[in-house]
This record gives sequence, C-alpha cells and structure tokens, in this order.
Amino acid sequence: MRHRLALYGLILCLWSSGFSDAAESKSTGQAEWERTVKAAEEEGQLTVYIAGYGALIDSGVFQKAYPKIKVTSVTGSGTQLAPRIVAERRGEKYLVDVYSGGGTSLYQNLYLGKMLDPIKPALILPEVIDPTKWWEGKQKYVDREARYIFVYEGNVAAGASPAYNTNLINPKDYRSFWDFLNPKLKGKMVSPDIRRVRGFGPSMQYLYYHADLGPEFLRRFYGEMDVTLTADLRQALDWLAVGKFALSMPTQGSYTAKAKMQGLPVDEFDPHHFKEGASLSVAFGQLALMNRAPHPNAAKVFVNWLLSREGQSAFQRIISTPGEAKNSRRIDVPKDHIPASERRSDGVKYFDGDDLNSRDITPVTKLMDEIFAGKK
Repeated sequence: MRHRLALYGLILCLWSSGFSDAAESKSTGQAEWERTVKAAEEEGQLTVYIAGYGALIDSGVFQKAYPKIKVTSVTGSGTQLAPRIVAERRGEKYLVDVYSGGGTSLYQNLYLGKMLDPIKPALILPEVIDPTKWWEGKQKYVDREARYIFVYEGNVAAGASPAYNTNLINPKDYRSFWDFLNPKLKGKMVSPDIRRVRGFGPSMQYLYYHADLGPEFLRRFYGEMDVTLTADLRQALDWLAVGKFALSMPTQGSYTAKAKMQGLPVDEFDPHHFKEGASLSVAFGQLALMNRAPHPNAAKVFVNWLLSREGQSAFQRIISTPGEAKNSRRIDVPKDHIPASERRSDGVKYFDGDDLNSRDITPVTKLMDEIFAGKK
C-alpha cells in the first residue's frame, strides 16, 4: 500500500510538472507576442511589397486587426518588385519589411542575393507554429535550409492546365498528355509563347520535369504538331472558342472560366483527369522577411497574422476569382468555395513545381529556343 501511494504521488508530481511546463511555455509565448505587438505599434509602420495579391492589403483586414500599424504596400509582378528591391539596396535604401510573391523572383533575387532574414524564428503564434494545422502535417519552405521562404498556398491544377473546345474534343479520348500527339490534332493546337509570356512556369516545369513526360514530350509536342504560338492569351481563348483550334495548352484558368460562364464552348480538363497526375501550384503564395528591415516587429506581426487562420481565411476569400480559387495550405480554413475536383486529397501524390529539383525554368526556355530554332 505504501509503495502504491508513493507511485501515485510520483505520477501526480510528474503530471503537475508537465502541466506547469506547458502553462509556462504558453505564458512565455503569449508574453513574447504581446511584447512584439507593442513594439510593432510603437514602430507604427509596415511596408509590404506584394506581387499578385495586393487586394489583400487593400481590403484593410490587417489594418482593422492592428489599427496602430499603418501599412504601405507596393504591388506589381515579381519580375518588377524583386529587381526593384535589389536596385534600392544598391542605393543603400532599406525600405521593405515583408515580401510576398512568386517563387522564381523571390528565390533568385532575394534569397540567393542574401537579402532575407529567416522567417521561421519570427513565427510566434501557437496556431501558426503548430504543424498539424497545415497540409500533410508540416510547414512548407522552398529554400534548402527550410527557414527563409514560407509557402502558404497549394492549388491543385491539371498539370499543364490544357483547355479545349467542347465541340471538337471529347475528354474521354485523352487520358494522357501523350495522347495530344495524335495526328488528328496536328495544326489544331495553340500555346502561349513562354519565351515572351510570363506566368506559365509551373505548367512548363510540370511538362519538363515530370518523370513520364520530360524534354522528349516537349520536343515532339512543339516540334512535330505544328502548334501555333501566341503572346496574346485572350486571342488564344477566342480562337479556341470559335473552333479555330481544338486545344490550348497551357492556359490561364480565369480566362477559360469567364468564357465558359458566357456560354462559349470551352472547358478545362479536370485536375485529376490525366494518368500523369495533378500538380500543385503556389502561384504568388510565398512569404519572406527582408533583412535590415525598417520595421522588424511590425513585420513579425504581419507574417503571423497572414499565416493565422484569420489571415489565411481572408486570403482565400479575397483573392479567389471564378476559375482560380485560392487554396491555403492550412487545413482548418474552410474550402467551401473551392470546387471538389480542385481540393487537395490526402494520399494523392502531386507533382510539386516548387520542389528545389524542379523549380529552375532556365532549361525549359533553353529547350524551347532549340526547338524553334530548328524549325526555322
């Protein structure tokens, strides 16, 4: 009996100690957050360079949550904003606190240029740090150290996102991308010229780096099938709608969705339609902290807010458009606005265009140059 009482006492002591440690840890984290918010409010300013998703700042949702922090945002494409930061810093101007945008410019200009502070240590809120709140139970970074560039978006796409004229193509006849090499499609396909049109990096990475497609598919598709290239994306969609072409690849989903809503005979393949599988795209959903930031505490408050359930819910709601629903990697954010076919599924292997081994678009553009040089 004496031994049993001693054992109960030990268990109670250990339980109490663990509870105390957890409470102390929570208290410490809360205290750190309160200190950070107070320091941010004293700074009173925040400068965010944001590619693609400027409407999130313009909506005022962050400003409403933290009215004492005045937000200045600069918008544009990643190819504009990242080089702008580089130029500013050459002039000894350190103006930016936070950068949100696409991966190529962010990675090549700012990360490789050693202009970033680690974002991981700046994550303070327990709900942001908790990996169980994120898809597959982990937080995603695209840098090798897994500390600098946080990925908060993961959209399901049909590989190279091909669109088709519903009067000319039956999707059941095309279960693989290799089926697009069918001779009856020769001269009946249009494609953006990725050497002149930006924004199709993920689609071309899918085709180039996918183990079942690769350079051989691209050589045959663009080299043998008399594919028409255009820099005018709306023109390509118009041609598709009137039946001048049967297929457009790759495409922008928003154009196709708008045309479909207008009653035109166009549609996109279901993301999980092809045997090569679907891909994940982050679009502009990557986040980084600038080093030598003028308002470091305000920057911390912003990144924690954006990666919180509140911030990611606002991101999904505000940035989503017809045909281009934005999907946060947080799994506790409602996905009601995302079509069932475009929701991530557990256990499905997706091609990740932002994997470090498949993110370089340079070999793709080099191959395209070689293909079309040989056709002259």
